[in-house]
Parts: sequence; structure tokens; C-alpha cells
Amino acid sequence: MRTRLLMTACALTLGTAGVLLSFAPELGLALLGVPASPAALLLVQVVGALYFGFAMLNWMNKDNPTGGIYNRPVVVANLTHFVIAGLAILRLLMDGGQAPGLWAVGAVYTFFAILFAVTLYTHPFPANAEPRKG
Repeated sequence: MRTRLLMTACALTLGTAGVLLSFAPELGLALLGVPASPAALLLVQVVGALYFGFAMLNWMNKDNPTGGIYNRPVVVANLTHFVIAGLAILRLLMDGGQAPGLWAVGAVYTFFAILFAVTLYTHPFPANAEPRKG
């Protein structure tokens, strides 16, 4: 049940960001304080598509046992994404990046990075329980 909530929350968060960045890239760039050049708009739309793809992966996986050895590739992919992007955001903030909303985005990335790290090393079933069939 715990991982279902994690996968659902992550899917909704990334899906929302993906739709926003895909269909309103100017807004995404404005939140980061970046001028809207054609190359920047394209890059933001591609990132939006990646977010939406990750959201669909997490949404489709939300009902499956996740954690430990179960669905490890999905957990590792999410963990990798949130740790690397979170560190990049942290570095920008440490270098004086003061874009509006960047602290909130950094907090969300840190939150999901911690939860996916815990999920990676947590078995989804109690010690004496069997995985559900079907």
C-alpha cells in the first residue's frame, strides 16, 4: 500500500509537470528565469515529454509489488532521475540561482529521492507473507 501511494503521487507530480512543460513551455522557462529562445522551448518540451513518459511508467506500475527485488528497474530509474536532477538543482541553488519556484522543485526532488532510496532497500511484503497471486 505504501508503494502504491508513492507511485501514484510520483505519477501525478511528473504527469502534471510533463503536461505543463509540453504545452506551456514559456511558463516553465519563466519559472526558472530563463529567456524563451527556440532552443530552450524545444528542450523544455522534450523534458516535458520525458516527465510524462515517466509518469505513465509509474502509473502503470502502481498496482504491482514494488521494493527490494520487485520492480527494481522501475525503482532504480526513478531513484536515478530524482537524485541526479536533485543534485543539479542543489548545485544551481548553491551557486546563487534564485529562480522563483526552484526551492520548491528542489524540495520535491529531494522528497522523491529519499522515498525511492528507501523503497529500493525495503521489501514490499512482511517477513512471513507470500506475494499475492493474480
